[in-house]
Amino acid sequence: MDFAIVVLIVMLLLAAGMAMVLAYRITKLRSVGTPCLLRPIPAAADEGWRHGVLQYNENSVSFYRLSTLRLGATLTLLRQTTEICGRRRPIGTEADILEGLVVLELEPGADGHGGAFELAMSQGAVTAFQSWIEARQSARSERRRA
Repeated sequence: MDFAIVVLIVMLLLAAGMAMVLAYRITKLRSVGTPCLLRPIPAAADEGWRHGVLQYNENSVSFYRLSTLRLGATLTLLRQTTEICGRRRPIGTEADILEGLVVLELEPGADGHGGAFELAMSQGAVTAFQSWIEARQSARSERRRA
């Protein structure tokens, strides 16, 4: 066989494999997480939004971006440092992709590294996210060892 044909076949097989992994990731994540959009801030009004899902754990919530081949979470928000500092409806051209969603602005430090983010979710998902934050254990309630 010609070398160029072999290279083409290998490239096609790699592309097919990556497409299957991406399709599996999207299917798997959508079935077990809370759909949302996330972006780091500051950002322009309609830029930086990434589709993904949130998966809640006891002490953190993991954001899995749908359009990536990364195996793990794209971002992890820590329960103890996550605070909601604002809430709004989509503005301007954001309304095209965020129609019917509520945008939550998180205070810097939610990721444990000083990053600030916005989350766009349905009203029910916002209620669940707020409840998850509010149900965390207070630092003052931890028992002191004698």
